[in-house]
Amino acid sequence: MEGDCLSCMKYLMFVFNFFIFLGGSFLLGVGVWVLVDPMGFREIVAANPLLFTGVYVILALGSMLFLLGFLGCCGAIRENKCLLLFFFMLILFIFLAELAAAILAFLFREHLTREYFTRELKRHYQGHNNTDVFSTTWNAIMTTFDCCGVGGPEDFEESLFRLLSPNKMVPEACCQRNSYLGDLSVEQCVSGSVAFRHNKGCYSAMVDYFETYIYAAGALAIVVLTIELFAMVFAMCLFRGIQ
Repeated sequence: MEGDCLSCMKYLMFVFNFFIFLGGSFLLGVGVWVLVDPMGFREIVAANPLLFTGVYVILALGSMLFLLGFLGCCGAIRENKCLLLFFFMLILFIFLAELAAAILAFLFREHLTREYFTRELKRHYQGHNNTDVFSTTWNAIMTTFDCCGVGGPEDFEESLFRLLSPNKMVPEACCQRNSYLGDLSVEQCVSGSVAFRHNKGCYSAMVDYFETYIYAAGALAIVVLTIELFAMVFAMCLFRGIQ
């Protein structure tokens, strides 16, 4: 009876991890396909910072799932205690990292307020500066979400940006790209013209964007945590059952 239970657990874990392996292989393949650039797709992705970052997230996630699935499948079918232990330790590390991230997000939630981001923007944003990570990140955010500042263009008043560029009211990242007027629209935008800039703050723009996916993200997080718990239980039971 015990042997039948162990055999059932072994094949359940193999099937379970085989699907994880397939999912990881698919994500890894998509990421590599985009980077290899089969049809000029890389230029399209590179033009959007959010998509460009997403490609590397897909690659990292695909690699992780590929490794987990491979270890789980090999460890289960070969009844290898070393592989099963490595699988268990890896998935336990991922689970604890996710738990730590959730706790840190809760503890530092006051740093995610509109006032905090506004204060940091005023103190550190330098405008079009490719050597400054803070400024480059904010430029990518404003370009991607078609927004300006945290609460709006007025955030750049009495800021480091205005000290460095006193002749500009807002940075170029806040400007609407008008193909007909070209550089003229950018010049009018940075000089203070409301008609040629984005007037919505990035805080509201990002909240509106992610609000669409918040329930899907929550459901996905619950599914992932459940899968990880089952995987750890399967691995430990199989590990203890192997002689």
